[in-house]
Formats: sequence, structure tokens, C-alpha cells
Amino acid sequence: MKIKQISVFLENRRGRLYEVCSLLGENNVNIRALTIAETESFGVLRVVVDKTDEAVRAMELNNFTANVTEVVAVEVTDEPGGLANVLKVIAEGNLNIEYMYGFVEKHGDKALLVFRFENADRAVEVLTKNGIKIVGGQDVKGL
Repeated sequence: MKIKQISVFLENRRGRLYEVCSLLGENNVNIRALTIAETESFGVLRVVVDKTDEAVRAMELNNFTANVTEVVAVEVTDEPGGLANVLKVIAEGNLNIEYMYGFVEKHGDKALLVFRFENADRAVEVLTKNGIKIVGGQDVKGL
């Protein structure tokens, strides 16, 4: 089970992140997870939201470059070593992580992390086989 992530390319200039976040708010789209990576001239905002289609539509109508990709959201025991346990399964499954980041909120008593894998389908298979819960789109909307 995979979820959708939106990547938004932003020029490195004052107020640009505010413009995206306020646009999402004006369109009643709630951010569930986010991260920003930057270079000297631009940044990439990656977000998981509760209404992906509405968010992309609003961004495109306002001249933001947005791209949708599939990522895997995983429940992680919220205790010391919880992430290490998940990463062990990933390493033993010979999976390559391109990047990862955390959700804004927990899922019950579990932390939630977003992983972008080189092969998301194989990652879902390995994680599920090893008893690691994958969170779906409906779960994200319910947070």
C-alpha cells in the first residue's frame, strides 16, 4: 500500500514557502507530513496532504510546479530503537532508501515515517512480510 506525495519546486526567495502553505490552507488542504530540501537556487518541498488532487490543482492554477510520486508510510514504535528495528528489516531486505521524513502527528501510539524507496512495491512486500504496518491513504486523511 502506497500513498501520494507532492513535490513542489520553489525558488529560494523570501515568502515562497508561505505562498504554498497559505494556498493549501485557503483550499482547505491539511498538511500531514513535510520536508524541505534545498540547493543554493531552489528548494523542493515534499508534502503528504489529506486532499492530494485538490492540492495539486490549486498549485498548478497558481503557477507552482508540482509532481506527485508514490511513497510508503510506515508505523514505527515510538521508543528508543523503534526506527532501528524498521531499518534492520529494510537493510536485510536489500532495499534502498532514497529519503525519509516524519509525519506531523502520530498514528495511535506509533510514530509515522515516510520512505521513498527505489522500488516501492518490493518495499511494501518486504515490510508487510516482516510485520511492519503500512499506512494507507484513508489513514492519512483520518489523522
